Amino acid sequence: MCRSIKTLRPPALAEEATEDEIRAAALQYVRKVSGFRAPAAHNAEVFEEAVESVTRATAELLAGLEIRGGTARAGRAAS
Repeated sequence: MCRSIKTLRPPALAEEATEDEIRAAALQYVRKVSGFRAPAAHNAEVFEEAVESVTRATAELLAGLEIRGGTARAGRAAS
């Protein structure tokens, strides 16, 4: 869907994704879904809230992923 959003987990990235990389991916997603590169003033608040929500959800996803043959990522207790 969003070709400019890159994979943010190993092995695609050698190190953990930074907060900036996660937010950039969230911004690209919200832009694509909303159809707005930059929303009008009356939509700015809801647009930014969506970016923040997607950023949080993405960070939680990346923190919880287990890479086959690897260990649990930081922030997730091993079962």
